[in-house]
Amino acid sequence: MNCPCCSGKSYEDCCKPYHTGEKYAPNAEALMRSRFSAFAIPNGEYLMETTLPSKRKYHNKKDMQEWGEINEWTKLEIVNKPAPDKVEFKAFYTDEDGQKQVHHELSKFKMIQNRWFYVSGEFLE
Repeated sequence: MNCPCCSGKSYEDCCKPYHTGEKYAPNAEALMRSRFSAFAIPNGEYLMETTLPSKRKYHNKKDMQEWGEINEWTKLEIVNKPAPDKVEFKAFYTDEDGQKQVHHELSKFKMIQNRWFYVSGEFLE
């Protein structure tokens, strides 16, 4: 199976080792790609685990899992990497009503003890 993150690699050689905990994403872009794949599969547990611990109270694993389930995640496009801890991306998906959508975000990440975490996202047009 091709990896949902659009890397061109197989899922087994791309995001799966991060999802299974076999290894950690080596940089912010890899973590962001693995989180997109976690919405596509979906894997709410991974999404919560890769959210910065101090920010988890603002998120809900069940909601993240459901958002992954009700949408069909079709494409990920990396727009820009303005800094090592920031990734601008567009996530393309079809919503539960069959409408094509684009989620455009500038995400911020933080490394703690050799592990990257999602901190926050700024929605862009």
